[in-house]
Amino acid sequence: QVQLVESGGGLVQPGGSLRLSCVVSGLTFRNYAWSWYRQAPGSERELVAAITMASEPMTNYALSVKDRFTISRDNAKNTVYLQMNNLKPEDTAVYYCNEADSYYSGHPPRDYWGQGTQVTVSS
Repeated sequence: QVQLVESGGGLVQPGGSLRLSCVVSGLTFRNYAWSWYRQAPGSERELVAAITMASEPMTNYALSVKDRFTISRDNAKNTVYLQMNNLKPEDTAVYYCNEADSYYSGHPPRDYWGQGTQVTVSS
């Protein structure tokens, strides 16, 4: 059974930073690309960032977070991270991780969603 456990969210002021973590179990982590999605109230879930499984992984970002967010992975810890800097109120959402093989092959993400972690950016 695939399990994804996100953590690291919270309340932060505009301009602040957070680091999200997602621990994966139930499959061979290193054999997959990984991604972060977010869903704000009343909005559809959107891809934020993705990282390939290569030994020198490549990354992709939504335009709205490019140059502010950084996705990374630690295969030894079965964990994918999202470093978020210069946060803005519009970044407020529930953040989820998921595999990204589907993204890179042009398909919808698999139904591996965890509980997500809430990020609120407000003064």
